[in-house]
Amino acid sequence: MRTYEETHPWLRFQLDLRQFDYRLWLMLGEAESKCQQIAGVPLLPDVAERVHQIYLAKGALATTAIEGNTLTEDEALQRVQGRLQLPPSKQYLGQEIDNIVEACNRIADEIFQGRGSLLDVQSFQADNRQVLKGLAVSEGVEPGVIRTYSVGVGSYRGAPAEDCEYLLGRLAAWLNQEFAPPDGRYPIAFGLVKAIVAHLYLAWIHPFGDGNGRLARLVEFRLLLAAGVPSAAAHLLSNHYNQTRSEYYRQLERASRSGGDLLPFVYYALQGFVDGLHEQLELIRGQQLHVHWVNFIHEQFQGRESATDVRRRHLLLDLSGATGPVPVNRVRHISPRVAEAYAGKTDKTVQRDLNELERMDLIRRTPAGIQVRRERLLAFLPRRADR
Repeated sequence: MRTYEETHPWLRFQLDLRQFDYRLWLMLGEAESKCQQIAGVPLLPDVAERVHQIYLAKGALATTAIEGNTLTEDEALQRVQGRLQLPPSKQYLGQEIDNIVEACNRIADEIFQGRGSLLDVQSFQADNRQVLKGLAVSEGVEPGVIRTYSVGVGSYRGAPAEDCEYLLGRLAAWLNQEFAPPDGRYPIAFGLVKAIVAHLYLAWIHPFGDGNGRLARLVEFRLLLAAGVPSAAAHLLSNHYNQTRSEYYRQLERASRSGGDLLPFVYYALQGFVDGLHEQLELIRGQQLHVHWVNFIHEQFQGRESATDVRRRHLLLDLSGATGPVPVNRVRHISPRVAEAYAGKTDKTVQRDLNELERMDLIRRTPAGIQVRRERLLAFLPRRADR
């Protein structure tokens, strides 16, 4: 008998899907459907790249922020784009982000080239080595080397050191062989369960001296991509854990104290993933709507190329970039090109242009200011009753 069988008897490497209630199956079906919907949405290349960078930055920050990284989302995005330089005292924060971004890009390349979907002890070691690359670690910690000593997080003790390599091998074999979707259907739904369970088992085993949480979330990302989850959506679980950090740790502790009950953690993680998909779809719809709105503006001004018409078109386009109503007294300063177009002109010219845009039904006046009428593009969407 191995030591872990006495100290961690819940490491049984089994999951009975018959225990899933209707709520879990409904969420899994919704996740499958929404992931397919996101994957099938056509986006302009620059828009798709922007969405990719936003969620890569969110995911990289989330998986490191749980461990104490204090950069903001904007700073993380700048780092992903290569625009953030940090002073020496904060350089490690950027290195943590760089490590996760590099790992995610490498994993994505492997998955999209048909490699990297199978796990083994060496892949766990490589991922741990990557998340700790270039970072200061505690004495005795070797990146990518399975620990030979006892570790704990709070009151929880990791699996016995002498069993860690064996347990990683068991985990890899279980994940590689189980969780296959029946008849190849619903790969995302079963991949989600697989990824969440892998995360929990890695947290339980805690096989390395440091970086176990980042490793677990990275393995989760790998399994989600392999299951067909769109790359932007594959970061949503890490985002959820970070945004609900105290609940995340509570659920991990609850799973450990339960003696191996996986279902509460699966439910917690899955609910966050589905909620994240809702938010992501809203972002994508907003990007699509903006693109269609810009095209609609150009159509409305087709054949109208006078200096006045060009000025009004530019004004409308730049008003469309505002996040809310623009006060009338700020309209002429909405952008450098609009400010230049109105230089030397009176406020009456601004009012005439706004009146014409209103006559064309492209803007409306509100108590808060001028607002573009994007809702005109929503005329043929099915109506829903107010909730």
